[in-house]
Amino acid sequence: MLNTLWAGLIISSILFALGFDLQDEWNNTYANGQHYEMPYQIISSTQITLNHDNKMIRASLPSADSFGQIIIPVDQPLPPLWMRIAKQQSARNKQQLRAKLIQHQPQAHRLTLLLPEVHWVKIRAVTQAAFDMAEFAVKLAIGLIGVMALWLGLMKIAEQSGLINHFVKLIRPLLHWLFPDIPKDHPALGSISLNLAANVLGLGNAATPMGIKAMQQLQELNTQKDQASDAMCMFLALNTSSVQLLPPVTLIAIMGTQVGELIIPIILATSASTITAVIAAKTFARRSRSCNTQL
Repeated sequence: MLNTLWAGLIISSILFALGFDLQDEWNNTYANGQHYEMPYQIISSTQITLNHDNKMIRASLPSADSFGQIIIPVDQPLPPLWMRIAKQQSARNKQQLRAKLIQHQPQAHRLTLLLPEVHWVKIRAVTQAAFDMAEFAVKLAIGLIGVMALWLGLMKIAEQSGLINHFVKLIRPLLHWLFPDIPKDHPALGSISLNLAANVLGLGNAATPMGIKAMQQLQELNTQKDQASDAMCMFLALNTSSVQLLPPVTLIAIMGTQVGELIIPIILATSASTITAVIAAKTFARRSRSCNTQL
């Protein structure tokens, strides 16, 4: 299902981009093929100044005796259309415009230029974004290997040493209040504890397998298999809004040491979201039991 949604979004983006690009081609938004005739002044053997609508534009030549191509730096005031062409051109170097010399009149000090043509801007942007995100995903996944291995190893040690059982006993009053329908020593409490602990420590990926295991165990306790139980709803609410004492490892991989500035805001925001989620889950569970009692 998720793959279908992603494919639909990608196809929609391509279609929208294609529509805008076809409109640009029809209206010739970037004035492709337009010739610019203007006077010029020679500054040095490789430097000239173009006079375009009384605006002086610096330009340079590839060599002292070559007028085959004019290089126009974009770090100077240029006509708005020229700036847009420079930003959207397909050339790798966006800091210059390489204009083609169409006609040269040395005696009159006039020349005619043809700027680079610009086509399929939106399609190129969508394609480039797709490749950039794919590259970022690979780098991020490789960068997370060390962090994930460390925390998953620590969680495994805690589980094997019995620390998790002590943790469950410590928070049992809270778990009993949150999940009153789960028996006292049911294994689902251990899975829920591991999942919540991983979320609190910012290990979203590590919490996923434990969350799936907890949901399976909660489904075994569910008397109505075609409906989510109150415990399952509460567990999902906690996962969605979990308090985080440490920033997510994904955020650490992206921001590095700068993530320290966000620790306090993250704790405050996630605490508020968790309190709201618990209140909402408890309210709807109480309303559901009240409706069932009346029926």
